[in-house]
Amino acid sequence: MITHLRLKAYGKINLGLDVTGLREDGYHEVRMVMQTVGLHDRIELYRCQKPGIRLETNLYYLPVNEQNLAYKAAKLLMDEFSIQEGLAIHLRKFIPVAAGMAGGSADAASVLFGVNRMFGLGLTVKELMERGVKLGADIPYCLMRGTALAEGIGEKLTALPPMPQCQVLIAKPGISVSTKTVYKALDETELRPQDHPDIDGLVDAISAGSLPQIAGRLGNVLELVTASRYPVIYQLRDAMREYGAVGAMMSGSGPTVFGIFTNPRGAQAAYEYLRYGAGSSMARQVYLTNLYNRGSGARHQD
Repeated sequence: MITHLRLKAYGKINLGLDVTGLREDGYHEVRMVMQTVGLHDRIELYRCQKPGIRLETNLYYLPVNEQNLAYKAAKLLMDEFSIQEGLAIHLRKFIPVAAGMAGGSADAASVLFGVNRMFGLGLTVKELMERGVKLGADIPYCLMRGTALAEGIGEKLTALPPMPQCQVLIAKPGISVSTKTVYKALDETELRPQDHPDIDGLVDAISAGSLPQIAGRLGNVLELVTASRYPVIYQLRDAMREYGAVGAMMSGSGPTVFGIFTNPRGAQAAYEYLRYGAGSSMARQVYLTNLYNRGSGARHQD
């Protein structure tokens, strides 16, 4: 019997994000290239005799009830399989919150994985994905991980070859962005053809294994909306490029900005500038990490 599990919930960045339409149900059709990074939350699950789910987190402002995706994920499986025992979830957050890095979805994905294993439910990754999408469109990808093309509302996934390894600088300014608000603003924006990123070209560059080509095809249609309201996003992007990033862009609906570096010295210098130097006024959270390229076969318990 498994009574305790330690899990890692990895964040993601969007190498490409295009919105292709609005569905009748209110969801947006998207085409995205997703990439897992090494920055992760830590989750511990404890099997308890007392029924119910108890969630603790290191961030006082996060909900610890059904408003939290990790809690929802545990409840979804425990209700479906009529699990009478209890579960304690200890969540230690490192992925910036409300930052365009799918931190909440990553937590939920890891909890789905953990509950499935702890209670011997026997669900495949595909079956966990089918359940996870009911909670959030990014959760299937967070179960899959690695480099992937996401279509539909984000749930139609195609695994891509691993992106060449590089260093990734992540910086979140001291603002939070509502994804719903960003998409609504996008609907009201008249986009030009050149505003849409070349997703097919990006996929080809990844297949070719060319980091310079990948960097040259980064694109996020949502950046036009979010950065127009928060110029600090462009300031962070430009600062990373000045320190040698081969590509830099906002992730998801923002406001997190990431830079891709092939020169470790440049990456370290950019990190120190944004974390401790004159650029520290632009970013509240700064991390220097690598890519995480283990895909759907990877265990969350690593």
